[in-house]
This record gives sequence, structure tokens and C-alpha cells, in this order.
Amino acid sequence: MTATVASHRKPRQHPLASLTGGSRTARTARTAATLALAGAATATAFDGTGQAADLSTPAQVKGRVDALYQEAEVATQKYDGAQEAAETAREELSRLQDEAARRTQKLNAARAGLGALAASQYRSGGVDPTVRLLLSADPQHYLDGAAVLERTGAHQASAVAGYARRLGSVRQVRQRAEETAERLTRNESTLKKHRVTVVRKLDAAEQLLARLTAEQRGRMAGRDGSRAGTAGGRADRGGGGRDGGLLGGIPTGSAAAAAASAQQAPNARAARAVAFAYAALGKPYVWGATGPSAYDCSGLTQAAWRSGGVSLPRTTYTQINAGPRIDRSQLAPGDLVFFYTAVSHVGLYIGDGKMIHAPHPGAPVRIAPIDQMPFAGATRPA
Repeated sequence: MTATVASHRKPRQHPLASLTGGSRTARTARTAATLALAGAATATAFDGTGQAADLSTPAQVKGRVDALYQEAEVATQKYDGAQEAAETAREELSRLQDEAARRTQKLNAARAGLGALAASQYRSGGVDPTVRLLLSADPQHYLDGAAVLERTGAHQASAVAGYARRLGSVRQVRQRAEETAERLTRNESTLKKHRVTVVRKLDAAEQLLARLTAEQRGRMAGRDGSRAGTAGGRADRGGGGRDGGLLGGIPTGSAAAAAASAQQAPNARAARAVAFAYAALGKPYVWGATGPSAYDCSGLTQAAWRSGGVSLPRTTYTQINAGPRIDRSQLAPGDLVFFYTAVSHVGLYIGDGKMIHAPHPGAPVRIAPIDQMPFAGATRPA
């Protein structure tokens, strides 16, 4: 068994290595090449094509920033899925390591018992049974002992068979642990790849936004048709329904709307999910976050429905299959609403054509119209 399986330590995630060193001339040449490449990338990275994008107006910048956020959301959901798979593999590996240790302990005990039995028979063996009977001063005692030896032989055969079974089971568990460790390594590699993609997309969006004035950024935020749940932007950190009341922890000014949405919910679980979402208004978007202080889009809906006693999968493209599909005309508070053809964004419907969702970095959990993005479908968790 390799060190990977024998150890109970969690595999470490190694940071991306940076390359340094070389002569001053070489470094200067590399710097010049890097600046040249950066200049070329600036002209092309923002529109995803080989031609420079025309981003001369705030509206054009907003369009490209929105596209970058959506591309980052796709990568975020892939990151969330890889993270979930890695955690599952990590937990399975730990369980298999524990199981292998327990079975190995039993195997060692069986080996010790088998060795003691073999040594005992060796010490009493080597004389023909007929001769031993003739030389015995008490033939009946000898015959009684022979019967015991016969039973001991049967016990030995059973012990050998049991040892062989334990040896086979230990080998099987170790093999499964090795395979799980390999799967974990692949999942962590995928995780790093999607993390790099998300960061690159978000950095590009930030660079574009930095080209705008504060007034232009404010107008851009106002034109997206969304609004934060509180005047101050940040909500009470208490989770909806977690302090004993269905609407506990909901920001001031939102309690009445939350109560109305909860009353229209199809069941008590959906009502609690709605209450939780209202309580999260104003909390920041952080990609990969599942609460309680920050969320990404699917992390928010997962946490909201967990408060209602329903376990949802982690990603948008798995959450859409977590219940029956609902026609847009039949939407009710608590339903999950999904957007874009890649099903890369999700919100929690609250009625009146609106949802609560975690939009993107820089935009806190907020209320927004579901018409704001291309509608892809809806699900009612069960």
C-alpha cells in the first residue's frame, strides 16, 4: 500500500509556482516580451476574439463586463462541482483508510493465531500415531488426545480459510483507496483549472470597470434593474428562521414583503427557504461560498432550501434536476429559477416576477426581476 493510502492526512493543494531568476539581460528581455504580450492581450481579452473590442462608451463596457461575469459564473459552477467531487473523494478516502486499518489489524491477529497453532502442532508432531499409541502408558488418554488433535486440524483449516478471506478483503480495500486517491488528485487538478479561469475573468471585468468614473459605475449599477434589500446594503447576519421564528433575521423594511411571499409559498419548506433568502439580503457575493456570511448563486439557494429541510446538490446544473420542472406561468415563491443556456445562474423566486439571487462580485444578495437575464427554466425542490 502506498504512502498516499496509508496516511490519514488530507492531500495538500500546492499553489501555482512562480518562475524567477536569470541574468538581468534575460529578465529585461522577458519583461519586454511580457509587456508586449500584455498589450496584445488587452486588445483582445475583453471581447474573447482576435480583434480589438470597441468599448468606447459606458454601455459597451457594461455589456462586456456582464458577459465576463456570466463567463465567470459558468466557471464558478464548474469549480463548485469539482470542489464537491473532491470533498466526496476526500471523505471516501478517509473512510477507506480507516477501514483498511481495521481490517489489517484483524488480519494481523489471525496471522498470529495461525502461527501459534502451527508451532503447537510442530512441537507435538513427527511420531507415527500407531507408534505413539503402542508407547503410550494410557492408551485411552492418547485416544482422547487424538480426537482433540483431529478437531484442532479442522480448526486449523478454518483458520487458514479465514485468514485468506481477510487478506483478500484488505487487498480490495487498499485497491479502492488507491483508486479514490487518484480520483481526488484529478478532481483537485480540475479545481485549480477552474479557479484560474474564474480569477482571470473577474480580473478582466475589474480592469474594464476601472476605466469608468465612479458616476458611470453608479449609473451602470442602477440600470441593471436590481435593488439591494436594505438601505445600508448589508443584512443582519442571522439566518432566516434559525432564531425560532419563520421571519427571524430579515432586514428592516423587508419583513412585510417576506411575510407576503411566505404566505404564497406552496408549502412550509418553501416558505422557510424564502425567509432565509430575505435574511441573506445585502450579504456579499463570493464565488464558491456557501454561507453564512457570503454566497455564490447556487450556494445561496442550497443554503436557503437547507433551512427548509431539503438537501440540494451544489451546482446550478444539478439543482435544476432537484425537483419537477415548473412552467414560468406557474411559478410560486421558493421555486428555483435558472438562466442562460448553460444553466449557469440560479435565483430563488419570491413572487411578482422577482427573485432573490447572488449576482456577481461587487453586487450583494439582492432582489431583481427574473426578466433581467435569459430564462432557462424553473424547478420546485421536493
